[in-house]
Amino acid sequence: MAAEIHVPELGESVADATVGRWLKQEGEAVKSGDALVELETDKINFEVEAEQDGVLESISKGEGETVNVGEVIGTIGEGNGTAPEQQEQQEEEDEQPQAEAEQPEAESEEAEAEEAGSEESNGHREVEDGAGRASPSVRKLAQEYDVDLAEVSGSGSGGRITRDDVERLIREQSRPAAPEKTEEPERDGKGASQPAASEDGRAALEERVRVSRRRQTIAQRLVESQQTAAMLTTFNEVDMSAVMELRRRRKDSFQERTGARLGFMSFFTKAAIGALKAFPKVNAELQGSELILKKYYDIGVAVSTDEGLVVPVIRDADHKNFAEIEQGIADLATKAREGKLTLEDLRGGTFTITNGGIFGSLVSTPILTMPQVAILGMHKIQERPVVVDGEIVVRPMMYLALSYDHRVIDGAEAVSFLVRIKELIEDPESLLLEG
Repeated sequence: MAAEIHVPELGESVADATVGRWLKQEGEAVKSGDALVELETDKINFEVEAEQDGVLESISKGEGETVNVGEVIGTIGEGNGTAPEQQEQQEEEDEQPQAEAEQPEAESEEAEAEEAGSEESNGHREVEDGAGRASPSVRKLAQEYDVDLAEVSGSGSGGRITRDDVERLIREQSRPAAPEKTEEPERDGKGASQPAASEDGRAALEERVRVSRRRQTIAQRLVESQQTAAMLTTFNEVDMSAVMELRRRRKDSFQERTGARLGFMSFFTKAAIGALKAFPKVNAELQGSELILKKYYDIGVAVSTDEGLVVPVIRDADHKNFAEIEQGIADLATKAREGKLTLEDLRGGTFTITNGGIFGSLVSTPILTMPQVAILGMHKIQERPVVVDGEIVVRPMMYLALSYDHRVIDGAEAVSFLVRIKELIEDPESLLLEG
C-alpha cells in the first residue's frame, strides 16, 4: 500500500514552503531515513526523509511550487525500485507485445507496402516524430504539455528521450516570450526614423536561474527595512593594536585551555554589550507608539552562505565568556554553511554585528535587521599613518559603521555608542569589567 509523503511542521509562524529540488526520482528505490526532497522556507532549507522502505511511486509537487504544512507532495509504494531509464525501457518492452496483439491481422495492401519500406525510411520517421525513442510514460507527459518529441534531444543511452529531457523543454517553453519587434522603424524625439535593432543572438548566452525562497525573502526584508526605518549611518575608526597584541600573546594558550580559537568577534561582541548597557535605546524595538527596551542581549552574527546572508543568534551573550562566544559563533557558522540551521537558531536577536572585513571591505553602510534599531559593521584591518601624541605612527586601523533607526536613536546617541565601542576595543582589559 502506498504511503503519502506530507509536508512536515515547518516551525513557529511558518505555514508554507517552496519545493527546492527532488533528491530522488520516480521509480527510484528509497530506504527509511533517505532524504527525498529539499524544501525552502523564508529562513532555512531542510530535507524531508522517507518514513519507510520502498519505491518513490509518484511526485505530485515539482520544483518551484509552493506547498503548505500537511500537504501531500508524493507517495512511496512497495517494491525494490529501478533506475528511471530502466523503468522507461521496461515499460516499452512490456508495451510491445500488447501492441502486437492489438494490431489487426488483416491489413490493406497499401499498409503492407508502407510497412515493407526500407529500414532507413522507418528509422527516419522514428527520429522525425521522436515517439520511438520515448517510453509510454514519457510520451504521455509530452502529450499532456503539447511537446513535440521530434524537438527533444535524447540524453539517454542510444538517444532515448528521458523524462528529464521532456521536463527541460517544458520549462524552456514556459518562459515568457520576448516581445515581437514591430516592423515600423523607431523614431527619435525629433521624429526622425531610427534603424530597427537587429537580433544579436545574446539571448542564447543568457541563463535563467530560479531565485531561492530565502533569497526572495532577504530581498523583501531589505526593501522593507529601507522603506520603514529612517536609517542613517555614522562612522568611526578604531586602533586594533591592543587587541591584536593581546590576541598574539594569548591565542595559543586560550585554544589549548578552551578548545576555541580566539578571534576578533568575541572582543566586539563584549564591547557591543558594554555599549548597549550604557545606551539602552540601541537595544530596543519600536512597536507602534511604544518603545520596548530589552534588558537581555541576544547578539545576531551575520554569516554569508551560498544562498545569501543569514543571522544566527548568540543568546544571553552577556552571560557568556570569550570562549563560549567564540565557540558559539563557530558552531553557528558551520551549521549555516552546511544548511543545518534551525528556526530556533535564527529567532529573535536584539542587536546585530556584521563583519565585511573578512571579504576585504574597507567601509560600508550595513542595513538594519528589522525590527532591530541598530547594526554594527566591522571592516578590514589596514595599516595606516595616524597621529599619536603629536607623532605620525603606523597603526592597524579598522573603520566601524553603525547604522541606526533615527526614529528611535538620535545622532548624538549613535555617535556616543560607537565611541564607547572604540574605547573598549582600544583598552581590551576594560572588557573584563563589562561582565
